Amino acid sequence: MRRIIIAPDSFKESLSALEVAVAIAAGIKRVLPEVETVNVPMADGGEGLTATLVAATGGREMTATVTGPLGEPVRASWGILGDGTTAVVEMAQASGLPLVPREKRNPLITTTYGTGELIHQALKAGCRRLIVGIGGSATNDGGAGMAQALGVKLLDAQGAAIPPGAGGLECLERIDIQGLDPRVKEVEILVACDVDNPLCGPRGASAVYGPQKGATPEMVPRLDAALARLADIIARDLKVEVRDLPGAGAAGGLGAGLVAFLGATLRRGIELVIEAVNLDGILAAGADLVITGEGEINRQTAYGKVPAGVAGVAAKYGIPVVALVGSIGEGAHAVYDHGIQGFMSIVPRPVSLSYCLENAASLLADAAERLMRLLSIQIKK
Repeated sequence: MRRIIIAPDSFKESLSALEVAVAIAAGIKRVLPEVETVNVPMADGGEGLTATLVAATGGREMTATVTGPLGEPVRASWGILGDGTTAVVEMAQASGLPLVPREKRNPLITTTYGTGELIHQALKAGCRRLIVGIGGSATNDGGAGMAQALGVKLLDAQGAAIPPGAGGLECLERIDIQGLDPRVKEVEILVACDVDNPLCGPRGASAVYGPQKGATPEMVPRLDAALARLADIIARDLKVEVRDLPGAGAAGGLGAGLVAFLGATLRRGIELVIEAVNLDGILAAGADLVITGEGEINRQTAYGKVPAGVAGVAAKYGIPVVALVGSIGEGAHAVYDHGIQGFMSIVPRPVSLSYCLENAASLLADAAERLMRLLSIQIKK
């Protein structure tokens, strides 16, 4: 072997995608010290998107103090990629569920205002392209707070600004977009969105995701009605239809808000990342093997997760793919039909989850070494 591409996802609550790649490379070098390893940290648009894209492109991570979900100041990260013109923003940094203590979770009052402030930071920096990751939200306001932070006026019957959160949408009467930051129209905005839920109804934002954000059974119909009201007024005032748009219900309706207020395009997260890190170009240059990985490989891996996305690109160049994973879940064999030739758990014996999380780097390196020794047997033949 001369060249191995290492393109894993992060291992949640343990290692970033870059840390995973570095650990795998270390294990490979124990067996094949002369082989070239190329680290290409990946993400599917969820947690760790900013850090992954910044690391993969040689960009810069930035920080800003913005408004948190409950209106308190929070310190949030965003990034400028290596091209100097593309920014990446994770809504979870400003409006994510972990920022709200469990006892205070209430989607009637949580806001995406801070996400709008992060977008404003990217505009102020002169970025011409923006990737927005919208996983892990604490909100259900349809992107209302985000829009307000960028100059959109959401008004009640008296012409006053509506209060934050989904509850504020209940008194929404009119949208005035004249004050929207004019730089928005000069920027291409792409949203990493890996769900196809509509805004409203039984598969909508409120019914499917509301309970995990603190919504009680009695609250869900109220949240759904609030988003339906927003959709109707958006259709009337902005002439944009978002109620049944696939992905509009992502992140408590932020998908709908980004499309309606900012003219954004919803895309599969893994596709955006593949483009941003130029995975096609890296693999086109040649490789003997691609190693990918994630915390758990299972049936869902085949549907938009990093290993399947990486394998899809590798297949175009006839490069075999194997995955190193924390655990092997139900239905993992489905990935064989999506370009992954094999997978291996990094766990060598029965151990606790806490042990795995604390020792993930060494477990990955050891597993990569085992993998290389097995493959070397075949190579010597």
